[in-house]
Amino acid sequence: MSDHLKGLLLTTLGVLFLVPDSLFVRLIEAEVLAIAFWRGLIAGGLILAFVLLREGAGAVGSALRAGPKAWAYIVFFGVSAPGFVLAVSLTSVANVVFILAAMPVFAAIFSRIFLGEPISARMVWTMGGVFVGLGVILWGSGATVGASWQGDLVALMVACLFAAALTAVRGLRARSMLPAVPVALLGAACLMGLFVDVVAPLAEYWPLFLAHGAFIAGAAGLMVLGPRYLSSAEVSLLILLESIFAPLLVWYVIGENPGRWALMGGAIVIAVLLVSNLVMLRRMRPA
Repeated sequence: MSDHLKGLLLTTLGVLFLVPDSLFVRLIEAEVLAIAFWRGLIAGGLILAFVLLREGAGAVGSALRAGPKAWAYIVFFGVSAPGFVLAVSLTSVANVVFILAAMPVFAAIFSRIFLGEPISARMVWTMGGVFVGLGVILWGSGATVGASWQGDLVALMVACLFAAALTAVRGLRARSMLPAVPVALLGAACLMGLFVDVVAPLAEYWPLFLAHGAFIAGAAGLMVLGPRYLSSAEVSLLILLESIFAPLLVWYVIGENPGRWALMGGAIVIAVLLVSNLVMLRRMRPA
């Protein structure tokens, strides 16, 4: 098997592991912080075990000594994890995943502001199209059952936090940041555990808590290994699968209709990002 095919398989599998994330949040009828606590604790613990087996005990310490950028990544990623659970609890799954699909746009903006990187003409029209799609989603939230502009704003915040985390580690490309992921997840879980009863929901929902954390851990591991063999455009295209399949899965399992506004806005966001990444992929190929 070639490295490229290996990368495609691993990354696709990692994206598919992400698809049920929002469904687990819907199925577990517990407080938001309790869901986020067990999601972070189990996923963080499993990822930590994987890191220790694969890279050794010094990997985590090495990541923590990587400087302010590594700590910024840990903080932004740690806050975004419970933020995702909160967003799903406040608005429709379709709204959340379509808004999160716009994360590369925010990453480009942050890279321009904080790293001085230029914004290409391709990214300018990508931003314009994505913001139109986001505007449609936000506009229609009041008319869609289960959606709310408050939850949409939380999802926007999460997208910005993820983008900020990615921007923070742009200067650490030679270093794997997987060891920092369990630090972020476990640290956030410990803080949340101070403010909510995390034991009460266990009796009824422990199988879902365990499965939820395992899926997130699997996605994190695969999404670190797979993209090493792919271009950023190919990875971005594969990640769009999660934005398509997640609302369809929730619609099929629990009947949560995304609503026409979310479908229209989401279609705009996905289409613009799809074309943008295909253009970038074509430009990267040798003439």
